[in-house]
This record gives sequence, C-alpha cells and structure tokens, in this order.
Amino acid sequence: MKASVVAALCCTVVGTGIAGAQAASAEEWDPFAPNAADWDPFASRTKADPTSGTKKIKIAGHLVNVSCSGRPEKGEPVIILMHGGGDSLEKLAPIQKTLSKKNGVCSYDRLGAGASDKPKGPQSFSSTGKILTGVIDRVAGDGPVVLAGHSLGGIIAARYAPAHRDRVKGLVLMDATPSTMVADITRVIPKSAKGPAAQVRAQNLAIFAGQNPEKLVITDGKVRSAGKIPVAVLKHGKQYLGAIPTYGKRLEQAWSAGQRKWLALSSHSKLTTVTKSGHYIYLEQADVAVKAIQRVAAQAAR
Repeated sequence: MKASVVAALCCTVVGTGIAGAQAASAEEWDPFAPNAADWDPFASRTKADPTSGTKKIKIAGHLVNVSCSGRPEKGEPVIILMHGGGDSLEKLAPIQKTLSKKNGVCSYDRLGAGASDKPKGPQSFSSTGKILTGVIDRVAGDGPVVLAGHSLGGIIAARYAPAHRDRVKGLVLMDATPSTMVADITRVIPKSAKGPAAQVRAQNLAIFAGQNPEKLVITDGKVRSAGKIPVAVLKHGKQYLGAIPTYGKRLEQAWSAGQRKWLALSSHSKLTTVTKSGHYIYLEQADVAVKAIQRVAAQAAR
C-alpha cells in the first residue's frame, strides 16, 4: 500500500520497465559528429515498423535518451510523452507504439532517469524545463508539440506550457501530481500521525525536497494559464489512496481538488475520471489515454 501511495502522490519508488527500443550508448553514437544535428527522429519509419529508434542526444552538456516513432503529418504536432518519477521511457513504450500508428510521437528520459545522464546537482522546474526545450528543438524543430505527462511528468508539463505557448499547443495530464501537493500532504497528514500515514508523509516530503533520482525539488505553485490550448485532465477512479488509515479519504479529496485546479490551464480544459483505473491510467486503461492524446493532438492541429 505504501509504495503505491508514494507512486500516486509523486514518484514511483520501484518501477518495472516494459521492453522498448534499445538505447544507443554514448560510444555508439557521437553527439559531436558532423551529422549529429541532422538526425531525423522519424526518418526510418516504415509501414511494417513505425519505430524510428532511440538516440542519446547532447543537451546543455548532458546526454539525454530520446525515443521517437511514427511520423507527424504536415501541420500536426509531435506528441511528447513524459514519464512519472522513478520511471523511464521504457514504461511508455506500449502507448508510444500505439500512438505511432497515426502520429509522430517521442519520449525521453529526464536527467537521473532511465539511460540519460545523472544531474550534476539539484534540479528545479526551470532546469528540467531547459532539457525539455532541448528535446523539443531536436524532435520537432520549429513545429508544435503536445505534451502528455503522467504523475511527475504531468506537473512538469503543466508548469512548462504557460511560458512556452509558441511551441506547446496541447496538454494531456494523466493523474498529474497536483500543484499544491506539498501543502496537501502537510495539511492532511499531521506530524503527529503514526504508522503507515506517517511513513507516507515522511517519504513524500523527502521526495519533494529533492531526494529522488532526478534530484528535482518539487515546489507548490499557482496554476498559470497556457492560453486557449486544448487540455485533457485524466484522474484515477480507483480510490486506493483511501487505504491509508485515518487520512485516506481526505487525501483522495485533496487529489481530486488538485486535478480540478489544472483546469485553470486553459479555457478549453476537460476533466475526465477514468473509473476503472488506478494511478497508471496509460497502462490500466490505455485506450482512454490514447483517445485523449489523439483528440488533443487533432484539436491542436486545427
């Protein structure tokens, strides 16, 4: 119970990878080679195999593991999938494969995750956003993108979009970590709590303070507008947070309130409760996640 709750609130402590494209090592692909900047992330797509492969690209002095597949049609946005904390792009492989049949889609490992370099020190939303900008520049050029983030990836996407309206034309938040999660945890579970609730409180506050593989300090903040872009907010329906003795019901209420706050991102936001799913909506009810992402991508292309 404790591990699943920590995963839901922010980061997966123990994640099981799902087989995806094999990453190229730094030795196999030289980011400084003359043709490195000419890498076409969608070049090798065929009808039989829509996967274009995985590369490590140099961004801000770091090697970042990026996987792309499918191919975007002219005028359509590139979909960028963003994994949750403690996960990697491998866990996104099944939904990426499905989306790539109709769309150009990429995923990447943030610093400290998967096959990407580890961060040299603490990260902030600003610094992890710079890595995302570098990924977007390489896989989408000057074209538009739709960000689809799960859990920690969701809050990073939501914090990034308002300041990058010229590039981000749509958002899909899959049970994204709420914008007030630190305050919610400290308010709902007091210091005097005992047992599993006390452990959940302590673990999450440590994670938010930067004790996570990405060394990302996760701070609360007001939800800023990203304009009139289409935004789909998907919320879990299985109320497993309720398993925490004494405080579970209030945590579920805080989580739901946090999902509603994401609607302030846009005047074209929609909240959907995925009734049969827990935290991993894109695995447990992949069809719902795929339809939401494809719908937002189609709206963004208009």
